[in-house]
Amino acid sequence: MDNLIIIRGGGDLATGVAQKFKRSGFNILILESETPTAIRRSVSLCEAVYDGTKEVEDMICRKIDRNGELSKCWEEGIIPLLVDPDGSCIGKLKPAAVIDAIIAKKNTGTEINMANIVIALGPGFTAGKDVHAVIETKRGNDLGKLILCGQAEANTGVPGEIAGESIRRVVRAPGNGLVKNIKQIGDIVQQGEILLSVNKEEIFAPISGLLRGLIRDGINVKEGMKIADIDPRPDINPNTISDKARCVGGAALEAYLYLNANGEAKK
Repeated sequence: MDNLIIIRGGGDLATGVAQKFKRSGFNILILESETPTAIRRSVSLCEAVYDGTKEVEDMICRKIDRNGELSKCWEEGIIPLLVDPDGSCIGKLKPAAVIDAIIAKKNTGTEINMANIVIALGPGFTAGKDVHAVIETKRGNDLGKLILCGQAEANTGVPGEIAGESIRRVVRAPGNGLVKNIKQIGDIVQQGEILLSVNKEEIFAPISGLLRGLIRDGINVKEGMKIADIDPRPDINPNTISDKARCVGGAALEAYLYLNANGEAKK
């Protein structure tokens, strides 16, 4: 498995990472939870958990049930996905690298001894202690920066600004309950339009724009959870990987190559 990269998480940033490594000739395995809650579902390979397969740009991801199906997927040029939130398969497969792309804003169980090279995206990890390298995920001048000692910027709870909008472009659940979608990803919405309901409480668009992210219909959510994302730029294509995901994905590939070339990872 010297050519295997295991990515923990299959959301939109993880999908950007998967594309960079797959195009560079690596075999990829995505590990996911039983009920992923990505909102940019049109560009998140984790949707294969629900639908069996998911296609994003030039990649096809397929949910598998056991390690024995890995080789068949790779021979077909397909990225396999395994429901394994604890990463129990990592020790058996001995990958070249493990990349934590869960974006939980905290460490949910990734350890530096999981592989020769362990990389994490965003806050919640200390490079040199939890992982070998951390990738900055906060929008701005340092987006995609390699951190080899220390941590990424702490989570502020404030989304990065796009076309003058920040907090208002992200919609969060007002309480616990079942989601019922009214709109769909890709819809152009006007401020005040109904997007979805949570526990039968209607949720309205805080701004006008393109509905770029929307949590899966029928999911039970908790109060404060991110459930939708409106991009104020109406001409954005919601079915292509974002600029941020491409940047972070390229940075993860750079981190792997740097650590491998310089022998800075644990052996």
